[in-house]
Amino acid sequence: MDITVAIDAMGGDHGPHVTVPAALEALKQDDQLNIVLVGLYDVIQSELAAHKALSHPRLHVHHAAEVVTMDESPQSALKNKKDSSMRVAINLVKSGEANACVSAGNTGALMATARFVLKTLPGIDRPAIAGTLPSQKGLTYMLDLGANADCTPEQLLQFAVMGAMLVSAVEHKPNPSVGLLNIGSEDIKGNEVVKRASELLRASHLNFYGNVEGNDIYKGTTDVVVCDGFVGNVALKTSEGLAQMMGRFLTEEFKRNWLTKLMALIALPVLKRFKKRLDPRRYNGASFLGLRGIVVKSHGGADSFSFLHAIHTAIEESRNGVLRRITEQLEIEHIKPSSRVNSHTEQLDNSAIIQSTTQDAL
Repeated sequence: MDITVAIDAMGGDHGPHVTVPAALEALKQDDQLNIVLVGLYDVIQSELAAHKALSHPRLHVHHAAEVVTMDESPQSALKNKKDSSMRVAINLVKSGEANACVSAGNTGALMATARFVLKTLPGIDRPAIAGTLPSQKGLTYMLDLGANADCTPEQLLQFAVMGAMLVSAVEHKPNPSVGLLNIGSEDIKGNEVVKRASELLRASHLNFYGNVEGNDIYKGTTDVVVCDGFVGNVALKTSEGLAQMMGRFLTEEFKRNWLTKLMALIALPVLKRFKKRLDPRRYNGASFLGLRGIVVKSHGGADSFSFLHAIHTAIEESRNGVLRRITEQLEIEHIKPSSRVNSHTEQLDNSAIIQSTTQDAL
């Protein structure tokens, strides 16, 4: 199945120096893939020339005259950068010229722009950020990771539907399990929002496991873990901090004296495999679920290997019909939106909230 991915070539800390080689590698790996690089034409052409790829038959350059900076407010990007590489790439998804968009740009601006341009699916109040974390059983999909600091029980149910259908599509699991992140597994635990969300999930057609705790994320107790964006982002950042601390502690201990250095040399193959399993680059690519189009966010500091994984995420979601699955499951659950944000003014107000919770989410 032919897929076209629009890439915001200017986004992220490194821009075309990362996005262009990643795009070329993706094309090399998938002969049914087409890519549109969106951004400053001359800059992209210069990078393509450096890689001797000016005339690739499945690669096209779409000029966009503006660039959204990493520290720019979502309001500014939405109001003043209508010809930005980010917005033009999203517009290509809306027009049907591309199946998905990938960007390493400003998270808040990307979410605000994508929501404004694409709108949400019928039955979805707010889009959510879904990402993958390594677990003892493979991968755990978690959402929301920062787009919505406060959620209603109905919105948590919507997140559960989206997360379950994402796993069903890309992991080819017909009935993925869903857990609701809580401070305990018992039904009496948690605040009123979580308790009510648990009731809604038990009454749904989803494979609801029940409440899960923070340690269940890495045990792989469930395929999907659902929470609000405040809790999800804290959990994500805590995990990143723990991984960095463990790496530093291991390095310090192995460098302590000549004997530990010798032990490190002996253990080098094991340490390399350990590092590979926990390499965050292998899990790069967070999905903005709930939109009428596929948008994947890469980490802003991603290298080409990491950005390539974000492209693969967009391809898998496109090929396996994530949007169709979500829409069908929403209909099965008879889910209708409890509140909709339609006006331009409300979108801009919401983008301020998005910025505060997602600017550094990924």
